[in-house]
Amino acid sequence: MVQARSMTPRFTDPDALADAIIARLGRRIVLGLPLGLGKANHVVNALVARALADPSLHLHVFTALTLEAPRPKSDLEKRFLGPIIERTLGGYPSLAYADLQRRDALPPNIEVDEFFFQAGTRLNVPCAQRSYISANYTHAAGYLRERGVNVVAQLVAGRGDRYSLSCNTDITLDLLAARKAGAADFLLVGQVNDELPFMPGDGDLPAEMFSHLLDGADVQFPLFAPPKEPIPDASYAIGFHAASLVPDGGTIQMGIGAISDAVAQGLIVRHREPEVFAQAVQRLSPTGASPPCGGRFETGLYAATEMFVDCLLDLRRAGVLKREVDGAVLHGGFFLGPRAFYQALREMPEDERARFQMQAISGINEIYGDEAARRAARVDARFVNTAMMATLLGAVISDGLDDGRVVSGVGGQYNFVAQAFALEGARSIITLPAVRGGGRKAASNILWSYAHGTIPRHLKDVVITEYGVADLRGRTDRDAVVRMLNITDSRFQPALLDAAKSAGKLEAGYAIPEPFRRNTPDRIAEALAPVKATGLAPLLPFGSDFDAVEQSLLPALGRLKAAQADPLALLGHMWKGLRSSGDDAGLHRLGLAHPKTLGERLLAWAVRGAATG
Repeated sequence: MVQARSMTPRFTDPDALADAIIARLGRRIVLGLPLGLGKANHVVNALVARALADPSLHLHVFTALTLEAPRPKSDLEKRFLGPIIERTLGGYPSLAYADLQRRDALPPNIEVDEFFFQAGTRLNVPCAQRSYISANYTHAAGYLRERGVNVVAQLVAGRGDRYSLSCNTDITLDLLAARKAGAADFLLVGQVNDELPFMPGDGDLPAEMFSHLLDGADVQFPLFAPPKEPIPDASYAIGFHAASLVPDGGTIQMGIGAISDAVAQGLIVRHREPEVFAQAVQRLSPTGASPPCGGRFETGLYAATEMFVDCLLDLRRAGVLKREVDGAVLHGGFFLGPRAFYQALREMPEDERARFQMQAISGINEIYGDEAARRAARVDARFVNTAMMATLLGAVISDGLDDGRVVSGVGGQYNFVAQAFALEGARSIITLPAVRGGGRKAASNILWSYAHGTIPRHLKDVVITEYGVADLRGRTDRDAVVRMLNITDSRFQPALLDAAKSAGKLEAGYAIPEPFRRNTPDRIAEALAPVKATGLAPLLPFGSDFDAVEQSLLPALGRLKAAQADPLALLGHMWKGLRSSGDDAGLHRLGLAHPKTLGERLLAWAVRGAATG
């Protein structure tokens, strides 16, 4: 059905809308979709269905961060995550092109190019790996124009005859600017979603800006809302170290995940309990050094961040995020988070929501265009981003593996590293756990060298692991190696030290100083114990989608995950479980209270044993 209102045709049927788009554009559709949350799923799926039914119709999709529900890998993961996934992501319509990709079933007339993957989801999807485009986030709009984008389909929030780009002003505003300048020609198609908050600012558009609008009860769906991740000790240590580098009155940028949540909680603890914070950082430091920055946030922080994550809202509530630039405490390019985050934005008073301004990604990830104003705004900037690995010489690996496969993408990381060198007083802070895996499969994330890199070593700046802070900017190769060894897990220091000496980067007689030879998980756990005992470093500081029983299971499941690579440790948990008894609420939740098979019995023993510590 088509509803006529003003000059923009409005549809309730996505198939009818797809037919209208094809009637306007012909047999070649170059479809641009926003990164992450803002995809108009019903519009996309209707166009894919038309292309599947008609080989003469060519559909070329250009996008990033296609969101999919997690795929549990083990029986225990299925038992635990299954109900949570249904609760938090149930009802979210999957994207048809992603299903086809995963089955390697895309027909010749449907192409899908992406410049950023949901982390790890496309590692073993060859057609997705072949069509990946390595790109800075700020270059994506230009690549879309070069491909001849002729339709952009986006999820929007509606209010009367105005529509907000809401969660994804990022590339769409840049494309609209290009269209206004005559450098692009495309249809802007909006799909209204009632769960999206109406964000004021540059993305607040009149209906006339859209060629077609899709709205109605049958095309509403719950927004993709990934559950919060528990914060492990390593992430908390990293977060407290990072929070000690942020000056009052400065600027912050960070992304999503446990480390960013830990940074935010570290900033809040510093603001509310400055002495407790300082003591925690001193305990975490191998040398007992005081934090470089401490004390309450009197002026407060301003956020200029590619991704508006929910923990930044918590910084606002805590009185940390309060320095205003043009009436806003935050300028962001896109957002994604748990359902409570979307609800908080929807229910926020208008004057408060106006302090969170969504803008074009070109204005967030670069300083050009209005350079003087951006330089004045982004004082003492700290750009906090995560990585997978780093080398002793300071190169950073964040997006791919040495065999060429892509884990995620470059996104805006390079943009913020470049800004850190372009802005007076700014620093790039790369965070990563020193170790991945556990038991016999534990491996260092600090390497001598790697065949792939995201950030080259000539842009080395600050690197943080749970073991401390390595300030690498402007350092010689010798000094960079020394500082990186000091934040490496001590299990891996000897081999890395030998590699550096063999390459002539360290003198033959160099020895790692004694305080840095105690970089162990046990030391970190001991250093964090007092702040955890006060309740200031909880597993889930900013709310949770887990119920009380699920939260009680998290420590046990963490121990079992660590034991997967160590059969003796796993057997130890089973033996403990066989000999112990206790509250079976967790086993009931996992469907293991009354095991029917030997496998279920062993799993129940393992869970019960791991729960005893």
